Amino acid sequence: METKEFEFRGSVLNGFLMLFVNIAVLILTIVGIVESIIMLDATGGSQGGWLLGLCGVMIIVNIIMWCGHMQLEPNEARVTTWFGKYSGTFAQTGFFWINPFYGTKKVSLRARNLDAEPIKVNDKTGNPVMIGLVLVWKLKDTYKALFEVDTQTMAAAPNTVGADTKGLMNALENFVRVQSDAALRQVAGQYAYDDEDTKTGEPTLRSSADEINEQLEQKLDERLALAGIEVVEARINYLAYAPEIAAVMLRRQQASAIITAREKIVEGAVSMVKMALDKLADEEIVELDDDKKAAMVSNLLVVLCGDDNAQPVVNTGTLNH
Repeated sequence: METKEFEFRGSVLNGFLMLFVNIAVLILTIVGIVESIIMLDATGGSQGGWLLGLCGVMIIVNIIMWCGHMQLEPNEARVTTWFGKYSGTFAQTGFFWINPFYGTKKVSLRARNLDAEPIKVNDKTGNPVMIGLVLVWKLKDTYKALFEVDTQTMAAAPNTVGADTKGLMNALENFVRVQSDAALRQVAGQYAYDDEDTKTGEPTLRSSADEINEQLEQKLDERLALAGIEVVEARINYLAYAPEIAAVMLRRQQASAIITAREKIVEGAVSMVKMALDKLADEEIVELDDDKKAAMVSNLLVVLCGDDNAQPVVNTGTLNH
């Protein structure tokens, strides 16, 4: 997306040099005031009055010049305006002095975390689920952040925006929070929680975390680009059924697990019964007709598939009975 941000092109002087100049001007002004008072007391002439007036002007100029100092730490920037017109973004690290009539607003370019509280949404199949995300974001375009989004009225204390970086960044964080909520609802509604019933193999919220996170980052990028915000990382960090259906879904999952376990048990029991019959026939230990094979299969399946230990019964008769 096209940006209107550009680097500050105005005059920038060394802050320590101008600090020395301002202190020197202040000292000279004080000396001038003392001299003008002495002249007025000694002669009462107009020269002392003119010098005192000049010193008063110098005090006003000196106060204005002190306002031109600014200090920037790494990953900080100043957005400058000239009587309301955007004049560029200054992002050099250090201590500087610029024309004090430039309006400046300090912003942070550092990465910030957003741990969103889980929200209730309906998945693709209509089931209510609780889903939350953690988001890492940072400011990329200062022009959009200050002039494309109404950060002034979004801030808790609008008068502090510009003077207080925290007020501006909190306003942007509120914007990110609302847009994250909307993006999360949009993405979660496109996928089912799982496919245990349908077995379609389609991506789900439980089984396709990487794909869901990638889709979530894309939607957040689209929504937050308006405010000049870059998404560093977005991850779903909480996923569960909503409380009103959690108990029912838990019983369904338990039933599904029991059925799966029974299938494995039956599959193993059948293979063991087949192995026993084949072993008896190959080694010619005993000949069994179809009825006795059926009875043996039934008894072995009961023993192998039962939950309780089998109670053996000793048969002292013959197989011919």
